[in-house]
Amino acid sequence: MVASTSSLGASPKAPTTIPPPFTQSVELGQVDPQRAQDGASRHAVTLPPASAGAIQERRPWAHFVAGGLGGMTSAVLTSPLDVLKTRLQSTFYQEQLAAARTAKGILPPSQLSVPRAAWLHISETGQILGQIPKVEGWRALFKGLGPNLVGVVPARAINFWAYGNGKRVYSNLFFDGRETAGVHLLSAATAGIMTGTATNPIWLVKTRLQLDKQTAGVEGKGRQYANAFDCVRQTVRTEGVRGLYRGLSASYLGVSESTLQWVLYERAKRSLSLRALDLERSGRTPTFWDRTVEWTGKLTAAGGAKFCAALITYPHEVVRTRLRQAPHDAAGNVKYKGLMNCFLTVFREEGMPALYGGLVPHMLRVVPSAAIMFGVYEGVLKGLGESDGV
Repeated sequence: MVASTSSLGASPKAPTTIPPPFTQSVELGQVDPQRAQDGASRHAVTLPPASAGAIQERRPWAHFVAGGLGGMTSAVLTSPLDVLKTRLQSTFYQEQLAAARTAKGILPPSQLSVPRAAWLHISETGQILGQIPKVEGWRALFKGLGPNLVGVVPARAINFWAYGNGKRVYSNLFFDGRETAGVHLLSAATAGIMTGTATNPIWLVKTRLQLDKQTAGVEGKGRQYANAFDCVRQTVRTEGVRGLYRGLSASYLGVSESTLQWVLYERAKRSLSLRALDLERSGRTPTFWDRTVEWTGKLTAAGGAKFCAALITYPHEVVRTRLRQAPHDAAGNVKYKGLMNCFLTVFREEGMPALYGGLVPHMLRVVPSAAIMFGVYEGVLKGLGESDGV
């Protein structure tokens, strides 16, 4: 009986000996870890519908608008350097520079040391930039800006639209919704091919208008093309519709530059995001350098990515300009038969420095241009409430 009584007496007390999962209530300031974990789990379960709704509400056209505005702004601000770069890439100005060097007794750049050749290129660039407004007037610094804007706005709009939305498509198709370097690579290549195909005729007209000074006489008389429409008309009449796509193969080769630029830019942005996250987690007060990086990081990333990509892939720019220019040889035939023929001919006749003709003004233009363009793009996207991520 005693044993049974003790058993009976122990059984109702057993539940009361188990301590509660928390020592104080939430109202007194302590949260039960188990309940907090359960609550977090329940909260995490409700996130996917919200995320899915956010993806459905995204506006693909925002990338189109932001890219177009970014391209327009950068094109206007850097137009003089674009004119200078195009002229230095052409055969006409290379022949003029070669004649001037011979008259002064200066050796060709291919026979000079690298520092002397670089300094010669910089000094010649400055001389041509100073001569353009003196000989042709200040408006010549913006020659071709009209067709340039006609090309830049849709080109950048298409490029940013294809890239921004391509990231989402490729990440969902091949990378389980993750944003990886492979996503950036595929999206950038697709965007570059689409942009080059759609806008090559516009760039051809811009290039030929900028180089039209070759046939000009005093006060600009004797130019071959009256305007952009006349350039298109003459090109189609003499070369056929295919003539509007001269240089397209070099444009496709240039996809490597835009692809490399996008990949480098995205990696730099990721590094900046990780840096900001580490700073937030550390709890320390941001320093002046931290705030500087926060405000200028993306601009520096855009300019730096463009600088590296352009330096590595620049020769395709010269080849593309030569193919669009379509110069003739002594027999009256088109001098360059194709992409590789142009590469080899320029290298054989003019040396490696010719494949980097116009590099200095090109860098002076594209680096700030990229910073301006990407800055406007990111700003417009933010203003429209759209994310640049997957």
